[in-house]
Amino acid sequence: MIAIAIDDEPIALDVVKSHAAKVPFIELKETFTNAFDALTYLQKNKTDLLFLDIKMPDISGIDFLSSIANPPMVIFTTAYSEHAVKSFELDAIDYLLKPFSLPRFLKACNKAYELHELRSKSAGAPEMASIFIKDGYEQIKVKLDEILFIEAAGNYTKIYLQGDSTLSTRITITDMLLMLPAKKFIRTHRAFIVARNKISRFDRSQININEHSIPIGATYDVFRSLSS
Repeated sequence: MIAIAIDDEPIALDVVKSHAAKVPFIELKETFTNAFDALTYLQKNKTDLLFLDIKMPDISGIDFLSSIANPPMVIFTTAYSEHAVKSFELDAIDYLLKPFSLPRFLKACNKAYELHELRSKSAGAPEMASIFIKDGYEQIKVKLDEILFIEAAGNYTKIYLQGDSTLSTRITITDMLLMLPAKKFIRTHRAFIVARNKISRFDRSQININEHSIPIGATYDVFRSLSS
């Protein structure tokens, strides 16, 4: 995987460089102390993974990530623990609290590698008309055209179907998104995925599907995607 690292502290970047050099599937291409230089790089170069500090002088790592339309996978690296919840709302792969050890760094990289492999396989697979969802001990076949929207609800993910029926599964909403064709489904919020062709109306804050109102998260550029 091709990676870059952004941190305003050169010593912190040296730690990432040292650890990354020991991980065989990570190729750390560049490091940046200036987030805006990194943004220019990301606009021109394929990048799979971003090691990103949160507390930076000109722009926070969270604001930086929110500004990217199609960001790479991200692992936050920070000395502050209070941003953990917000980072996972942005679908961060992991959150490394400085100073972090090589084993902890490797664990985060392994998470990224597993997701990268899953996405690669999904991208190469032919588009399917249905998927199988595990519900308890059963595998239930669900036609994609019957899905209205999907909601993360605690330890479960709920799938809302035509005819007012629902399914519950322990598959995470992030993994559900990987199972679904991007042409037909869009993530609108950290807790919601919707079927594009089931949307009856939308504005900048919410989407309506039948009688359901589904929020649009502040970090999801849904309005522009649906309007184009």
